[in-house]
Amino acid sequence: MRADRVFAYGAAAGLLGDHLLGDPRRGHPVAVFGRAAEAVERVLWRDHRGWGALHTGVCVGGAVALAAGAAHCVRSSRAASVALTAAATWAVVGGTSLAREARAVGRALEAGDVEGARARLPHLCGRDPQALDADGVARAVVESVAENTSDAVVGALVWGAVAGVPGLVGFRAVNTLDAMVGHKSPRHRRYGWASARLDDLAGWPGARLTAVLAAASGDDPRGAVRAWRADAAKHPSPNAGPVEASFAGALGVRLGGTLSYGGRVEHRPVLNAPGRPVAVPDIERAVRLSRRVGLLALGVGIAGRLLAKGRAS
Repeated sequence: MRADRVFAYGAAAGLLGDHLLGDPRRGHPVAVFGRAAEAVERVLWRDHRGWGALHTGVCVGGAVALAAGAAHCVRSSRAASVALTAAATWAVVGGTSLAREARAVGRALEAGDVEGARARLPHLCGRDPQALDADGVARAVVESVAENTSDAVVGALVWGAVAGVPGLVGFRAVNTLDAMVGHKSPRHRRYGWASARLDDLAGWPGARLTAVLAAASGDDPRGAVRAWRADAAKHPSPNAGPVEASFAGALGVRLGGTLSYGGRVEHRPVLNAPGRPVAVPDIERAVRLSRRVGLLALGVGIAGRLLAKGRAS
């Protein structure tokens, strides 16, 4: 079976597995990788960019090497190659878990349980929830759904289409390392620099594809494009900016503003200023848009792989 068809069948099966089952309940490969990365950090940590770059190379390189070795071992079997691609896709994408957590917060808000919603919010993002009212929590959820649609679904599919199982695993390894050491804490300001910059590079194509697909499948395509063009560059993240701006325009809501992370306050630019404030029902609308974007990204990835194979032959 050709490699393009292996990806098509395997990625489709893996995404279906995520839709039906969600993340693996026990022994999640991402959690295993996280524990291994923590062990490497305990050995290598120095307050120095070079040691952080070594940490990134060891962790990401090791994950990609294991994935490439597994793909090499099953290359002679069509069924095993498809199964490996499906398993890798299921393990690295997180669309169903994202939707589940967002909807759990939404249900708490709908029931008037703001404290319960605040308690649930850290499952989605690292934002401090205690100072947020119901609408503030809802805005945080919509922003998290937008950003994680790129990080947890589309980015992985893009790199899977480019490089198969090693691409899927490598992207998730990079994204996980950024979440672990890429933030600007005193401990990781230098050590996590390489992981953060590599995540910016790896996430670039997926973020732009997410923004395009959100505009194409949202309620207001013109508004999404307008918000993307006007506001994305104002965001401190080169990848979250296009995604959040496009989602804001597609949903007709206003995102951004004052945020609190780990005790520090950040004043983010407003995205899609003409939009209305986020309300609780917008959480479900954002989840549905995220689902559409994920399915369209699968189609784009498969089509791109087939087209590239056709040109090569």
